[in-house]
Amino acid sequence: MTLVQLRQFVVLARAGSFLRAAQQLHITQPALSRSIKALEDDLGSLLFDRVGRRIELTPFGRSTLQRAQSLLDDAAQLRAGGGELGEDEQGSVRIGLSSGPGRLLGVPILRHVAHHLPRFRVALARGHTDTLVSLLREGALDAIIVDIRYLKPASDLHVEQQVQSKGAVLCRAGHPLLKKRRVTFNDLLGYPVASTPLSDELARILVEYYGERAHPDTLVRLESDEISTLVELAETTDAVLLAVRAAAPQLRELPVDAAFHTFARYGLVTLARRSEDRFLPVLRTVMTQVFAEPSSA
Repeated sequence: MTLVQLRQFVVLARAGSFLRAAQQLHITQPALSRSIKALEDDLGSLLFDRVGRRIELTPFGRSTLQRAQSLLDDAAQLRAGGGELGEDEQGSVRIGLSSGPGRLLGVPILRHVAHHLPRFRVALARGHTDTLVSLLREGALDAIIVDIRYLKPASDLHVEQQVQSKGAVLCRAGHPLLKKRRVTFNDLLGYPVASTPLSDELARILVEYYGERAHPDTLVRLESDEISTLVELAETTDAVLLAVRAAAPQLRELPVDAAFHTFARYGLVTLARRSEDRFLPVLRTVMTQVFAEPSSA
């Protein structure tokens, strides 16, 4: 087998069609069919089931896909060589960001690349932690940054560069609750509470402080995976927002009990026992710079 065949196999698996894959690879469809057939003969098993004009990965094909992508990634790293990224670097990287990191780190990452690596290609993907982990395992992402409180421990994941960001209860300027010197839990219940999905850890803390009424399933009436949507909501309504303080510096912080001031813990996650992507030092630098600022403390 060759790296060319493996790349053709990965492209075909992603495209789901010989025609689309051939167009992406800039080869003829018969040439692609012959190449895949030769790869299957070499491996001794079918990679795809042909169902009429459709193709589907066989169980063997599904297990081979991840390994093929790993080999291609390793080959790309070998070609790129070692050392720090230079200004003329023309590589690429795919980074996944969950809601909070997307809000706080998306623009700084792209700004850093625009200033220091203008020829480098960065693709950012936003999504729920479980979705991003699946894409990382499939080889569709090179690294992800997520709140590790939502991350299920697994031996194939490597977590590093953990940083914290303080949580708060936020509202628009002029909100009626800002007239109070101290805002109680009962005060909050008089307004719609908005939040991204809350972790089991925070749910446990809230219930311990305030009872079952504080469970997120009861407390949170307006929920979205996208923090930007909720920030805009809080800016234009009397809804109060549970979020990390740094995600919405334009909003005002309400003086509530410490139970709402828990910290989000963001981590840089890659696949364990894999060669490090040369872009990771850039991510570490940006994370350190962003979370060293007072607003993120």
